[in-house]
Amino acid sequence: MTQTNTPKPGPRPDRSPSISQDSAADVAGKAGTGPGGVSPANAPDLSPSDAAGPAPTGDISVVTVSDAQDRISAGSLAAVNGVVQQGTATAAMPVVTAGPGTVSPGGAGAAAADTGAAGVAAANTEAVGAEPANADAAEPAIPASPVAESPAEEVKDLPGRREKPEGPEPAAALTADRLLTRTAAAPVAGWRRWLYQATFGYVNLGDSDQVRIQRAMEHRIATRLGERTRYVPVLSRKGGVGKTTVTTLLGMVLAELREDRVIAMDANPDRGTLSDRSPGRADFTARQLVKDRFTVNSFAQLSNYTARDGSRLDVLASDTDPMVAHAFDDADYRAVTDILGRYYSIVLTDSGTGMVHSVMKGTLEKADAVVLVSGGSVDEARLASETLSWLEAHGRQDLVAKATVVINMAAGNRTLVNIDEIEQHFLSRVKNVVRIPHDRHLAEGSRIRLSQLKPATRAAAVELAALVVDELQQS
Repeated sequence: MTQTNTPKPGPRPDRSPSISQDSAADVAGKAGTGPGGVSPANAPDLSPSDAAGPAPTGDISVVTVSDAQDRISAGSLAAVNGVVQQGTATAAMPVVTAGPGTVSPGGAGAAAADTGAAGVAAANTEAVGAEPANADAAEPAIPASPVAESPAEEVKDLPGRREKPEGPEPAAALTADRLLTRTAAAPVAGWRRWLYQATFGYVNLGDSDQVRIQRAMEHRIATRLGERTRYVPVLSRKGGVGKTTVTTLLGMVLAELREDRVIAMDANPDRGTLSDRSPGRADFTARQLVKDRFTVNSFAQLSNYTARDGSRLDVLASDTDPMVAHAFDDADYRAVTDILGRYYSIVLTDSGTGMVHSVMKGTLEKADAVVLVSGGSVDEARLASETLSWLEAHGRQDLVAKATVVINMAAGNRTLVNIDEIEQHFLSRVKNVVRIPHDRHLAEGSRIRLSQLKPATRAAAVELAALVVDELQQS
């Protein structure tokens, strides 16, 4: 509504703050009635004579609290709650801003905000920063009692703020990060290394991307696998594809780059050649360890049955007599792996040729991941793919999903076989495929030394080890 003339109201009746030890319900009951016991719902029926002070002249529109709030909401003005606390009673009263053309509830005795007998005053319009249209019409309001402040709270430090500790610093405060000035490491090889040396270290371009990728793979290989021992069998359905060579390469890289213990076990029921490709000789074999399994109670005793010479890889060889090797069955394999599981983190198994011999059942049951070796010929690739089909047919889809296929290029790259097509075929069935290039040192068929491998061959072996560790982390 629009008010054309806003007369100056008369003197405000005396209201003494007489709130005693009333309960919150009594205060709320008193606040619900104005002078004369008229509730806010009946406020529009009051006559000018009932209001406090002399009756103003002209047309006056009496606005209830609800109507005033609606108008304030329509005008995008915020309502402020005036909090009054005296003694033990605290009342929160809505404050309506007096705008042009409206009458503030505080100026009318019939408003719900005016408690009358309770003496509770509403906050003035200056609390919200709005000035009345007529300064003379704005009646002074009784200031509200300040809210009782809570006891002094401790000021908490902001996140990231660090205070200097009182007293002397401990010796642990002298860290390398605090005391040493960090400088970029020198390149390891190549023309970047030559430039670094020629400029006496003033020009340091860092290592190449290839070297950084190699270091990232080595870091993946060194990742801890937990307390449980992981078992990785190396499988092949055809002999002569380089299964023992791949087992030795994988074991040597794992043992060189990891801090825990790694062992390769020859579980071929026939005459195995793992000990021939690995450095060192052992006085005992896996069969003899089975006989003495109840007397081996320490790693020092177990080390008498393994070979380690020039490498951190331990090798448990098989018997050289084929007639004795046939006695190594599934029960013997489980007994040996139980002993190895006490002292080694990773156990590699150089499985025999085929998938139906007696040791294969226990090998697959304990396997956490498998490495499938394929050659670069047509029949070798087909047999390797059929091995995956055999695992799926026997309910080991989990091993197929985590399998790593190694294409061993022992015959070289001079054949007419499209190796890229073989690789694409296996990528459609498994996630990881690694190609080991032809290396004259591996083709010799003798002991393998990582220092004599070509850089490409060593890089492929490191990639294979990184992929295997990635799968073991998820098992």
